[in-house]
Amino acid sequence: MKKIFAIAWKDAIVRFASSSELIFFIILPLVFTFLLAGGSPSGNPTNNRIRLVVVDLANTPISQEIIAELDKSTAAYPETMTLEDAEEEFSARRVSAVLVILPGLDITAIQNGTAELDFRQQPNDMDASIAQRAVQTAIRRVSSTVSAANTALEEAKARGTFESVEDEQVYFEDTLQLAKEIQADAPERIIVIEGTTPDSVDYDPRANSSAGQLVTWVFIPLFGISALFAFERQQGTLRRVLTTPTSKATFLFGTISGQVVMALIQMSLLVLFGMFALQLKWGQEPFALFILLTCAALAAGAIGTTMGTFIKTESQAGGLSVMIGMVMALLGGCWYPLELFPATVQTIVKILPTTWAMQGLLDLVLRGGDMADILLESGVLLGFAAVFFSIGVARFRYE
Repeated sequence: MKKIFAIAWKDAIVRFASSSELIFFIILPLVFTFLLAGGSPSGNPTNNRIRLVVVDLANTPISQEIIAELDKSTAAYPETMTLEDAEEEFSARRVSAVLVILPGLDITAIQNGTAELDFRQQPNDMDASIAQRAVQTAIRRVSSTVSAANTALEEAKARGTFESVEDEQVYFEDTLQLAKEIQADAPERIIVIEGTTPDSVDYDPRANSSAGQLVTWVFIPLFGISALFAFERQQGTLRRVLTTPTSKATFLFGTISGQVVMALIQMSLLVLFGMFALQLKWGQEPFALFILLTCAALAAGAIGTTMGTFIKTESQAGGLSVMIGMVMALLGGCWYPLELFPATVQTIVKILPTTWAMQGLLDLVLRGGDMADILLESGVLLGFAAVFFSIGVARFRYE
């Protein structure tokens, strides 16, 4: 046992010989998890509309109608504020779009075609484009009633209906009110029918991001066990270690167990970050989570061991560990939900341990599963560990 601990401690010292390793061990995983999860928990998860800041400098009935139409939009919702505050929000990129209703926007301006609005949007921002369409729809609905009333007024004037300008104004106002009532009573052209069957899973993309980054940033260093073996060979220390009364199995077990323990520490930090910073439900089944994470770490460590028997140099090991880890993470659903992949691809990627690790983690944090729900995933991951560890032990050489 002392030999195993000594080997694991030696590997930890070698791994963290440079303080920059801490960046890859905890800082970058936390940063990527935070950014890809959306920055912070959603303050209003039930409102899927785009936030649109509105500055009403006109303060006229027409400007109020535009804001009211925006409030009915299913794509964006208005948030009114002063011009100074809106410009500060926009400059800090805390909002995708700002609508400034300029002074002088009234019915006369619409009739004369001189009405102007100032719409500002962040470059290359999809939310801003959605907000722009919502603004165009609101303006179209407001201006259409004015246009209808104006058309009716022109036809009435052509028939010589009015005796004075006052009569024209009264007629226009009455017609405008009638146009608004007709528009309000107009039937919906699109009828949306929603299913009444409740969804047993409340999907949270932050959970997928948290689990995916956990698997990505832990699997790659475990694949890097191959670099440890290559380094030991290049330095000649592996030959010297194995000339001592230390069996090959003891050396391998010490190396793998040490890396697995460090991986479990790293995963625990990422889980705690998800629980307290992102408010994810990581702590519902702690024992099941521990079993699944241990199985995943063993599988990744065993693959790293097998890679170490094929790779000759440390630089090759480092590059291949990152490349293979990234490819497995991408295809295993760590970056994008597997449901977005074609059905054929979803079937093929079941040969990857990352797929099973992600499936098990999402069963726990997203679907509210328990120990029984992750038995299959844990068993498959242990199968990966057994197969690759056997290959690694059989092929292991010290030079």
